[in-house]
Amino acid sequence: MQLRYSFRLTPTPGQRTALAQAFGCARVVYNDAITAREAARAEGRKAPSMAELSVTLITRAKRTPQRAWLGEVSAVVLQQSLRDVGAAYSAFFASLKGERKGPKIGPPAFKSRKDNRQSIRFTKNARWKITDKGRLALPGVGEVPVRWSRTLPSTPSSVTVIRDAAGRYFASFVIETGPTTDPRAAPDTEGLPAVGIDLGLKHFAVLSDGTKISSPKFLRRAEKQLKRAQRELSRKQKGSKNRAKARLKVARAHAKVADARREFQHQMSTRIVRENQAVAVEDLAVSGMARTRLAKSVHDAGWSAFVDMLRYKCERYGRAFVKIGRFEPTTRRCSVCGHVDGPKPLHVREWDCPACGTHLDRDVNAAVNVKNAAGRAVHACGAPGRPWPKVMAGCEEAGSQGIHAGARAA
Repeated sequence: MQLRYSFRLTPTPGQRTALAQAFGCARVVYNDAITAREAARAEGRKAPSMAELSVTLITRAKRTPQRAWLGEVSAVVLQQSLRDVGAAYSAFFASLKGERKGPKIGPPAFKSRKDNRQSIRFTKNARWKITDKGRLALPGVGEVPVRWSRTLPSTPSSVTVIRDAAGRYFASFVIETGPTTDPRAAPDTEGLPAVGIDLGLKHFAVLSDGTKISSPKFLRRAEKQLKRAQRELSRKQKGSKNRAKARLKVARAHAKVADARREFQHQMSTRIVRENQAVAVEDLAVSGMARTRLAKSVHDAGWSAFVDMLRYKCERYGRAFVKIGRFEPTTRRCSVCGHVDGPKPLHVREWDCPACGTHLDRDVNAAVNVKNAAGRAVHACGAPGRPWPKVMAGCEEAGSQGIHAGARAA
């Protein structure tokens, strides 16, 4: 599998100027490619191929006075910009035909020099390298200092240089990794349990073993500072230098919140994956909940990003990852006897099962039911190599009697 490793860059003023020039050249080629394709469509002609666009917009354009400055940056950066246009149109047409999962997307739009995020990509053909001193040598830019926070498990295939809205520079490496390529990432799973996870707002996550992880609420904690910075920005005159400084201040405040949330999610997901041989979560309708009165809290929790981290880390560490359906009655079902009770409003945090009388914690009970439902799904489909304990069906299901085998252990 492929992963991205990002590291902070600290370019010198001269290197920032060179990067800004590369960002601008890549943006111009990107916009020229969209213009050429839209012109061909308007005239009823066949869309030009990538080879034709490369000759017209890069090779020949460099020889003209209007685009002579394209020759001052690496040609690989410009070629990758054309590839991005091709990928954007491919995704757009696949979305129109229904071949692409997710919501419908529109055609690629023009990029602006005022965009908060700028990026360029170098492949092996650009002959970039990591020097003996740990610096990133980029053609046309120089040796840029890198803040290495960890070692790379394998040789990168490409590097993307990014400048975010807060004015920070990052190097993003594409790495091939997995249980076979990185043995350190796949510790022995023998004796490790399976775990079900119930995500919520009162607690960020509740595990089937009873562990409750408190919700940090990074956005709520930083609201006062964010409001103050946003208020200062709204009072600055548009187009002024003071407004640009205020915008940067707001972007840095939001970046600080996002970084703290991402760090927390990485730590929690890594710990869960390392300590368990199988992980089960519920398929939550996050986009629907984000349109309710709890929208801010839902966005602040960042459930989707956390579940994505669990998924790819399970794949990398050789763990099993199961996502159960969102209509599974995990809250209303008793994890001991399997009885399904009536609806449970949010203020009901504990309840007694009317069938067996067991006192149940709402979140822990849901986490155990997530684990049990995942176990039934895995064994029902007969997937080989799934390290999941045998789980019996609930009492109300056909051909079942007694108590869930996995519920007592949890």
